[in-house]
Amino acid sequence: MRVASSLILSLQATLTLASSYDSNFFNPGKARRQNVNAKAYAVQEPPLTTDWTYKLGTNPWPEYPRPQLERAKWQNLNGLWTYQNAASLDALNSPPFNQTLANEVLIPSCLESAISGIQANYSIYSWFQTSFNIPSSWSNQSVLLNFGAVDYEATVFINGQKAGFNRGGYSAFTIDATGLVFVHDPTDSGDYVIPIGKQTLNPSHIFYRPCSGIWQSVWIESAPTNHITQLDVAADMNGEVNVTIHSSSGTPGPVEIIFYDSGSKRSPNILASQTGTSDVSFQFTVPSPKLWSPDSPSLYNFTVVMGSDEVSSYTGFRTISKGKVDGIVRPLLNGEFIFQFGTLDQGYWPDGVYTPPNREAMVYDLEALKKLGFNMLRKHIKVENALFYQACDQMGLLLIQDMPALRPIQSRTLSNCTSETILPDTDQQAEFTRQLEVLVNQHKNYPSIGTWVIYNEGWGQVIQGYPEFGLTDIVRSLDPTRLVDSTTGWHDHGAGDYSDNHHYANPQCGSPFYSIDSSPYDPTRIGFQGEFGGIGQNVSIEHLWNVQTAINTINQTYEIDTSIEAWNYRAHRLLDDLRDQTELFACSGGVWTQTTDVEGEVNGLLTYDRRVLRPDVAQWQADIKALYDAAAGSHNASMAIS
Repeated sequence: MRVASSLILSLQATLTLASSYDSNFFNPGKARRQNVNAKAYAVQEPPLTTDWTYKLGTNPWPEYPRPQLERAKWQNLNGLWTYQNAASLDALNSPPFNQTLANEVLIPSCLESAISGIQANYSIYSWFQTSFNIPSSWSNQSVLLNFGAVDYEATVFINGQKAGFNRGGYSAFTIDATGLVFVHDPTDSGDYVIPIGKQTLNPSHIFYRPCSGIWQSVWIESAPTNHITQLDVAADMNGEVNVTIHSSSGTPGPVEIIFYDSGSKRSPNILASQTGTSDVSFQFTVPSPKLWSPDSPSLYNFTVVMGSDEVSSYTGFRTISKGKVDGIVRPLLNGEFIFQFGTLDQGYWPDGVYTPPNREAMVYDLEALKKLGFNMLRKHIKVENALFYQACDQMGLLLIQDMPALRPIQSRTLSNCTSETILPDTDQQAEFTRQLEVLVNQHKNYPSIGTWVIYNEGWGQVIQGYPEFGLTDIVRSLDPTRLVDSTTGWHDHGAGDYSDNHHYANPQCGSPFYSIDSSPYDPTRIGFQGEFGGIGQNVSIEHLWNVQTAINTINQTYEIDTSIEAWNYRAHRLLDDLRDQTELFACSGGVWTQTTDVEGEVNGLLTYDRRVLRPDVAQWQADIKALYDAAAGSHNASMAIS
């Protein structure tokens, strides 16, 4: 049987995809030349390279993209597609079927990136096209077309018929392809108020080049008509496992979940098994599991069987909570106070923008943090691909996960010549809420995530009515197993689990002093330094984002140190301040700004190209250990909070 189908994706970008049933699998080790008439793919010269820029080839990200719901029968659709710009949303009325698109493009990538082969500006509307073969062995099965993330809206057509739509540049989605996709990505143009994080069409200092298009992996897989669509698995420190297995039909039916010994994939090393019913929560106990923590990130593999559908996954046993320790409210991991210390992690790359060059590059940053002694990072108003979260699970890095911010701190001039901050209207706020729910539901299985952040520094935060209280309730109802930092930085009205202060360039963490742009410490919640540090050190041009408008903003950095030695001296003083506040007051953790330089920011532990590590490793290891030691001995402190 031969079934022709085409898929067009538009994000202000569009994708056309033709498929047919065939006995041949797509070979991910061989590049697919989409059209000899299209301009051939080549990596563009970015303003700054990394060691991976020119080593990627044309078959990027070969790993299975969704490790917590993995199927055996799948094909990777990453690689060379074709692309061309579209003029407007009206392009949806005349998809470019049977036409040659102008350029080859590497998927996944941001169109604005050098790795894409396009390095475009203002890619609001675009078309993408690819072709692939579906094995004949998949007949009588559903063919699921999966996208890790497309920024921002994707309309999918199959055989000329609209088959699906997704809105949200950070969420995964699946289309039953048994497609054509049109993508629209307005970023911060016009009156759009959407979750964009730090993306802007007009980059300047702390706001960066945007990402448009298919920036996470694309793949197809075979599954029964009634198949598993989502796993909700929460495993706590007592071995209690709470499970909901969602089915495509929504009709309850028998399911089985099988846990294996740590490190093993299949029987005979079965640790525990349990039968239950799909679409209904059920519970069981795994005896004496090894607990997950940054020092011992133990993970357990399991499989789920529902009819003829079988998927593999993993989890970690751990409990996140808060409680009083010697009279101070603390974050607890497995019932014990753990001082959380990490970096503000932007997740930007000079050659890939939002998309890391490959898994090796992505993990390089995480390994650098672990070597220095960090046990946490704050994923700052961005959502990463699933393999990033898996790496944090495996390496033992706690995560504070931000919701991508609505249009940050921008204003518009009204007809009466007054200025107002751009904030969401009722419909835009409802869409923000929906995408927050999607973020939590799609990521609540990762053991490493310990805290959800709703608002960063008031960006897109409506002050009237304090909506963060209702949003906090929604997050807790979706995921009662984690903490919520409702407002990190500014406009704190008492919602959530954290009393979170931002202050550059010295900390004010759980202390009896604060600055007027933050809030006083609230002893009924966790005292936390959500951002601090931010000290910068300029470097030579070969390690800078070589864009003059970005270079012009370097002196907007909170502090510039003229040498590496001075930078390390200042860092030592700031970390020592944080240690004092941990010993003497109620500081429970902090976030150092930041992992890497980004464009016009030069305050990273690593330069933007990842070629220079600024920290004196021995000094930083000692200073971070001193923080943990201070937290462990904080009950002996002689000063009390008034």
